[in-house]
Amino acid sequence: MRKKTSTDPDPDAVVTPSSGNVFTDLGFDPGEAAVMGLRADLMGRLRVLVQTEGWTQAQAAERFGIAQSRVSDLVRGKWDKFSLDMLITLAARAGHKVELSVA
Repeated sequence: MRKKTSTDPDPDAVVTPSSGNVFTDLGFDPGEAAVMGLRADLMGRLRVLVQTEGWTQAQAAERFGIAQSRVSDLVRGKWDKFSLDMLITLAARAGHKVELSVA
């Protein structure tokens, strides 16, 4: 008989399908969860942009019009330091168009 390891699935675990927004799944108010989801998505896209363009933090700071320390916060995922408005502004400064769609 094989010994159970910490990576073996728990046979009694209940799996709940995701709603599509982790913040909703965690119990946040739907409006707040929507904003948090948008912030997380846009922040991730900006982080990927910095990486794919090969920008140093200083180059990204110049492109975004912010201090290098703020770029550090961005690439380190410090989401609590950025409003949705600021993230949209940064994307626009980098030459990207941000659109919001309501379904």
